[in-house]
Amino acid sequence: DGLVTVHTTANQAVMIEVNAETDFVARNEIFQKFCDELAQTCVINGCKDIDSLLNSNFLNSSKNVKDSLTDIIAKLGENIIIRKLKYIGESEFKFQKYLHNAINQKSGKIGVLLVFSNKNNSKYTDDFAKNICMHIAATDPKSKDIDSLDSSLVEKEKVIYAEQLKTSNKPEDIIKKIIEGKVKKYFEEVCLLEQTFVIDNKTKIKDCISAFNKEHDDDFNIANYHIFKLGQE
Repeated sequence: DGLVTVHTTANQAVMIEVNAETDFVARNEIFQKFCDELAQTCVINGCKDIDSLLNSNFLNSSKNVKDSLTDIIAKLGENIIIRKLKYIGESEFKFQKYLHNAINQKSGKIGVLLVFSNKNNSKYTDDFAKNICMHIAATDPKSKDIDSLDSSLVEKEKVIYAEQLKTSNKPEDIIKKIIEGKVKKYFEEVCLLEQTFVIDNKTKIKDCISAFNKEHDDDFNIANYHIFKLGQE
């Protein structure tokens, strides 16, 4: 169990997963405060990995994070582990976050951090970016677009499709076209920009972005996204 916590500033962001053994500790205000301060510590010190975080001075303390972690383990009587973090520092991009099964405004069981650019700052942008974050939490895409998808995943799918069609007695050229169609469908399932927006269940994300930009005279563009699901790789 535990929490995923997201903290952002104007040009920095961090998402961090801290594991506890039970939901009882995850709901403890001391643990929640620790997760929040840990995320702030990460941003203040620009920690790119767990080792650098553990050796950093903990927020408003003369102790380092490693010793502060030992203290909270003793206080709560349960093993606590800083499992993973994603830090983005000194970025020219903007950030939006979403927390699913949120326990407060900063922590939940699933965290999404969207990294994007656009020329306008408005409530429309915030709402649109938040909706895309919610979509990511729901669909857990494997890549932003087709070009950034791991090619080994595509090859694995092709092998599966070919095996399924082996006994179909269809001509080779027909089988090739069927596999191409299945791969295209696979892209629509796992690539964020190719996915159907869960909000309306009919429009692709890339088309939603185009429509948003046209309506609001904007140039909204997704640079990247990150998703942490508690306990998952």
